[in-house]
Amino acid sequence: MNLKQKIVAVYHNSRRTYGSPRIHQTLLREGYHMSKKRVERLMRETGIHAIAKKKYRATDSKHSLPVAANSLNRNFRVDKPNQFWVADITYIYTQEGWLYLSTIMDLYSRKIVGWSMKNRITPDLVIEALNMAIKQRKPGRGLLLHSDRGSQYASYCYQVLLKRYGILCSMSRKRNCFR
Repeated sequence: MNLKQKIVAVYHNSRRTYGSPRIHQTLLREGYHMSKKRVERLMRETGIHAIAKKKYRATDSKHSLPVAANSLNRNFRVDKPNQFWVADITYIYTQEGWLYLSTIMDLYSRKIVGWSMKNRITPDLVIEALNMAIKQRKPGRGLLLHSDRGSQYASYCYQVLLKRYGILCSMSRKRNCFR
């Protein structure tokens, strides 16, 4: 394997995040001897450069939308399915970059009943997860769905969907996902 091929291999193994300093250090550790300037030149010649990871965006709990009371209140004892659901958003780094994952879990079975993944953190993300959960589980009226206070969960469209299906909304206290 020639030096250009090795540089490209190290670059791709780093998920395209390594620039010339890190590639240079990796090559030195593996016994290749060259200057950082040479690595920079070879990277330019092959057309590769480090791709900076985007910072993730957390849910926005500093909004002016109405928030629901904490009706769940850490009561995790559940007698039957579709009694209490909990929702959350996380982020995952993939080859395409950061993706946001919205999930809804039934507290009784601990099964994910709805999910959605997108590259933007919008109300549509949580609405798609809720629609999937409703379609799969067909819950009765009175189900309690607990989430944080993020603007996605407090959005008008999300709240209308909850009301349409008779789902009660519960949100954790400010700065405390558990209360």
